[in-house]
Amino acid sequence: MVRILTFLTLAIGLAFSAHAEKADRNKPTEIEADQMVADDVKQVTVFTGNVVMTQGTRVARAGKVVLIQDPQGYQYTTLYAGPGGLASLKEKRDGGPDLWAEGYGERIEYDNKTEIIKFFTRANLKRLKGKAVTDDISGEYISYDSKSEFYRTHNTSEGKSAPGAGRVKAVIEPREKKAP
Repeated sequence: MVRILTFLTLAIGLAFSAHAEKADRNKPTEIEADQMVADDVKQVTVFTGNVVMTQGTRVARAGKVVLIQDPQGYQYTTLYAGPGGLASLKEKRDGGPDLWAEGYGERIEYDNKTEIIKFFTRANLKRLKGKAVTDDISGEYISYDSKSEFYRTHNTSEGKSAPGAGRVKAVIEPREKKAP
């Protein structure tokens, strides 16, 4: 049991480190769900039923969460929405007081090795200053590379764009100009 809890704390803690407040990385992770099933041999843990994961300012909510750890220790986390809903991830960002990022999708994947977060189907990613939205991106697929701070948005959930499949949308607020 101690081995499972150690694995879970490490897996969850590392799984959501993208563009988060650095202080969150050293805080304990709390996980609430209706059920947990862990396979120590395969390094797969599944939480189901109104899953809420909290680590510092970071909060993820989903109907189901699957955590996989590879032999090198990298974690791959997938959040699945509950029926008719969306999975969500919200966290404080470094760079100033009251800066936040929140994302939604029917499925959210985070690859700890590449530090890429992918939002699938009814995807939406917002950057906020307090409660004010500074950037708002939506589409059927959003990929965010936290190392390079590079976004990619497509109009199909397969991560490709197709004519007639809908449109992506972005609202980007002007940034404050800094003195030279």
